[in-house]
Amino acid sequence: MEGSIKKLVSDRGFGFIDNGSGKNVFFHGSSLIDGSFGLLKVGQRVTFDVEDSARGPRAANVRVVG
Repeated sequence: MEGSIKKLVSDRGFGFIDNGSGKNVFFHGSSLIDGSFGLLKVGQRVTFDVEDSARGPRAANVRVVG
């Protein structure tokens, strides 16, 4: 899937991705591939996979586009 960073909670190491369907997908900084959470910016385009978790869907294999 592709989307953009909607919100970052830097002090806790997680955020949300807007996937274009009206629902935001949770992601944790540990799900980033080839990137650093500290360098992410709101609005930045990313690709990701969605996986099920105990708390609902979350993004995995998050990669910055470009």
